[in-house]
Amino acid sequence: MHDNDVADQIAALPMRWDKAGKLRVLMVTSRDTGRWVIPKGWSMDGKKPWHAAEIEALEEAGAVGAISKRSIGHFYYDKRYDDKESVRCRVTLYPMVVAKLKRRWKESGERKRRWFSPTKAAKLVDEKDLSCLLKNLTENQEVQAALKELRKAA
Repeated sequence: MHDNDVADQIAALPMRWDKAGKLRVLMVTSRDTGRWVIPKGWSMDGKKPWHAAEIEALEEAGAVGAISKRSIGHFYYDKRYDDKESVRCRVTLYPMVVAKLKRRWKESGERKRRWFSPTKAAKLVDEKDLSCLLKNLTENQEVQAALKELRKAA
């Protein structure tokens, strides 16, 4: 890979509304450092990007629900590998309204999951672009349109 090469990843942004009607974001811990992240991964052959994001949400967080086919933005981060090399990744984000959380899921032994307010989630993530997206979640028109569609579908 060259310095200016960027690898594409996809991510789900699992959300729900609590009993008080407040928006909550589901975060998971990373397997290596245990910091709070959102479910993300590489594209999958033969799968639409939003469907791959939905699979990541299920595998990493045990989240099941309706995912938008429309992305709500991108963020960048450097994926580090054990050999100290890192790859610049551009992550496309797909909002998901969570209908239920599975008690047991593929990576439940490797990750914790927890609901946060978008503001708290924004403070927990390392990626500046993602932090901005989370902070502006309730004001972002693109997000609101996608969520309205999802709520109707759910």
